[in-house]
Amino acid sequence: MSSSTLKGGGFRVPGTREPGPEQQPAVTGSRRRKLGWVWAGLGAVVVSAVGFALVAQAVGERDQVLVLARDVPVGHVLKPSDVRAVQVAADAGVVPVAERGAVLGRRARVPLVAGSLLAPGQLGPKAAFPPKGFSQVALAVEPGGAPPSLAAGERVAVLPGPAGTGAVPENEEKKSAVVAGTVTGVRQAESAGGPRVVTVLVETAAARRAAQLEHPRVVVLPAQGREAP
Repeated sequence: MSSSTLKGGGFRVPGTREPGPEQQPAVTGSRRRKLGWVWAGLGAVVVSAVGFALVAQAVGERDQVLVLARDVPVGHVLKPSDVRAVQVAADAGVVPVAERGAVLGRRARVPLVAGSLLAPGQLGPKAAFPPKGFSQVALAVEPGGAPPSLAAGERVAVLPGPAGTGAVPENEEKKSAVVAGTVTGVRQAESAGGPRVVTVLVETAAARRAAQLEHPRVVVLPAQGREAP
């Protein structure tokens, strides 16, 4: 049989070698590039999966903390009905549910607003409010004398109503009767048609003028700025 005849009756092309066990298929440049893209893609998938796991873990780390269930005025002794538990991703500086018993029975040092997280520094044996240079003034605001949705924390201007100008000397401009401040509390009327009691934090120098305003009107101002009516 000629040399071109293979065992088993097959034939091979003259000039070629029969592949042996030591020969491996050659990897061309194109195939190398394809393999590179495959490994790069797998690496991106792994990195994305790890990143997603870390983010999911961070988001899942939530703690049970105390939040104000209602507005609490300065000096009020904290009761169980004043707070409730929520699960949030909170930083340090808030009161965890586990310390609920330690804060109940303590007095509010500053006005506390419903929905805000309770912090340890807001409670103590002695009030830290109003701050130095400021005073709180309680105003009896008649129906229609303030927006219905007036709430603590809003920046307002208090001015005399149409029935009076307050105890302002005649030689002063009428504009001096306007007093700007921040609402620290709103108590609803005790009877239909009665006045609401609105407590406003004002500069001490203007406290007397604000207290003497007749038929006070409350105007809500922008959160930032110094404009007043």
